[in-house]
Amino acid sequence: MSKTYLAFDYGTRNIGLASGQSVTRTAVERPALKAKDGVPNWQEVEALLKEWKPDLVIVGLPLNMDDSESELAARARKFGQRLHGRFGVAVEMVDERLSSYEAKGEVMAKGGSRDYGKNPVDSIAARLILESWFNEQS
Repeated sequence: MSKTYLAFDYGTRNIGLASGQSVTRTAVERPALKAKDGVPNWQEVEALLKEWKPDLVIVGLPLNMDDSESELAARARKFGQRLHGRFGVAVEMVDERLSSYEAKGEVMAKGGSRDYGKNPVDSIAARLILESWFNEQS
């Protein structure tokens, strides 16, 4: 039975998005959501959840290198709690250390500019978070 997943890379201006499914264990980048001080358009989030009907939502948890939680980690955790509370979806927080760094490296390796405004890395990071989660499941 195939399962569907959505992954979010939480940020204060953009929230990266990726989708994936269990049969091929692959993830695909989707257009990032705009956010105002970390708050997305909840109607847009609701539409995505209705469209994809995910079995599980993965939210990246940006821990510090010493395993402590930063302010952004606390906000990402709150975002995950709001997804669960508002929409009743199952949410799992996943350590996402270095995913944005790796995403920027991927953009550069493909010949992209260092102007990440023109080459947004948020959804690349969400894809990497979901791929990492898939790898941990085996």
